[in-house]
This record gives sequence, structure tokens and C-alpha cells, in this order.
Amino acid sequence: MNAMRMPRRNLLLGGTGAALLLMGCAPLRPPGPRPPDLWSGRLSLSVRSEPAQSFSAGFELSGRPEAGELLLSTPLGTTLAQARWSPGQALLVSGAQKRRFNSIDELLRELTGTSLPLAALFDWLRGIPTQAQGWEADLAQSANGRLVARRSSPAPLVELRLLLDL
Repeated sequence: MNAMRMPRRNLLLGGTGAALLLMGCAPLRPPGPRPPDLWSGRLSLSVRSEPAQSFSAGFELSGRPEAGELLLSTPLGTTLAQARWSPGQALLVSGAQKRRFNSIDELLRELTGTSLPLAALFDWLRGIPTQAQGWEADLAQSANGRLVARRSSPAPLVELRLLLDL
């Protein structure tokens, strides 16, 4: 198998490493005020496909839907993957592997195995109740750094949970 064409669930979803990621996350940045376009904490993503897939990691997200960066890490702070995007291009770096994509949406589908509403996610992180087709975001605990978003259609069901460092 070509190392650059690794199955997507081996990139982040599934495998024994996922169990280790559930244990928690070391802080990714020093304490202090958070810039308005930077979020960090822990995330978990569940895709209720056959077989079901789940993933947890520490994350740091910066930028905006058009251009930004997402860093995913283990509980010990080791980088799992880094995604950077700007209009018309996206780059995924995982270990020594670098893969280019035409868009961040394409990269996220490859990385997670499902489509994610990135533009809405940035709004949700700001506490703005933006609609995303098939998704419902629960922002009731956003002041406490908690966000839950669920996709009911199209199948499979997807649940994204974020616990932000405050």
C-alpha cells in the first residue's frame, strides 16, 4: 500500500491510538487571554457508520473559514496532524506525509471520513447560532466552553463535541 494513500480511518479515526486520545489533552498554548480567532481544547467526533468510527484529540483552531489552521494532538502534546488552508488550496501534514487538496472541505472529508460545516463551526465557536444543512448545534453551554453539534442528514449520523480551554 502506498503510504500517501493510507485509508482515511487510519489517519485519525479508529485504531488503538484512539483509545489513548480519550484520556485528555495537555494544553497547546500558554495561559493568558485567547485571541478572538483562536480556539483550543479537546474534540471528539463520532460517525455512526458501519463500522462506527470515533476520534478524540486535542485541537487548536485559528483563522476563519476562508483561511486558517487546525492542529490536532495527542494527550501528551504530540502533533497528529496539521491542516492549513486558504482559498483554492489545503494542506494536510501528518508525520512526514504531506497531502494537498483543492479545498478545506475536501481535506476534512478525507481526514475525518465525513463532511463538516466549517463555516458554521467558526460561528458556533463565537456563540452565533448559524444554520448548517442537516446539522443542529447546541450552544446552551457555550459560555462554559462546551459545544455539541449533531448531523442527522445525510446519513450516517455524526456527533461533534468540543470542550474549549477557557
